[in-house]
Amino acid sequence: MSALLEHIEIETRPAPQWSVIWMHGLGADGNDFVPVVPELGLESEVGVRFLFPHAPMIPVTCNNGYVMRAWYDILEIGSINRRVDEAGIRANREAIRAMIRRENERGIPTERIILAGFSQGGAMAYSAGLTHPERLGGIIALSTYIPSQALIDAELSQANAATPIFAAHGVQDPIVPFVLGESAAQWASSQGHPVQWQGYRMPHSVCMEEIEAIGLWIKARINA
Repeated sequence: MSALLEHIEIETRPAPQWSVIWMHGLGADGNDFVPVVPELGLESEVGVRFLFPHAPMIPVTCNNGYVMRAWYDILEIGSINRRVDEAGIRANREAIRAMIRRENERGIPTERIILAGFSQGGAMAYSAGLTHPERLGGIIALSTYIPSQALIDAELSQANAATPIFAAHGVQDPIVPFVLGESAAQWASSQGHPVQWQGYRMPHSVCMEEIEAIGLWIKARINA
């Protein structure tokens, strides 16, 4: 079993019945989205355990080899597309799967686990979620893209063929172009996923309107 990633845990109520594993962006850490939890409006729902893992520290080629927290190496950034290290994606996918298994051991079935992420963390949510062998409760993909379509095509999971997805992106994003997020959402929709897609007037960030929409989407999953 992969070693469990260091992470932060927050529970909205005791004895949670759902879990959200939320992955941060390149160069950040698990603290990045902790402040979002009280803004989601989940106090009246069954308990939700939020897990915010810290990505490993690795050199990132596109940033001149600077060592930072990253879910995988980005080898090259073009005008639109990126060339990425698939081995790194696979390795951290296993680390995410280890977190899922631990939640199973703590009484949360996989179908009540949501994978979420922002930017590179969202790319991992797509990569891990769409290839996971057991049905998940959902995928939240924020300001992100599919880093390796070939990896997903080769290992696409039938168990998650119809897993619901919340995808959103800033229309003014200078870091991950809006078209990448839109293309990922369109592809997922074409595969049969129920996708809630939304663009927001913002750069590479999140906004309160988006956070409120995520909260409503999570509530809908809980109450489905």
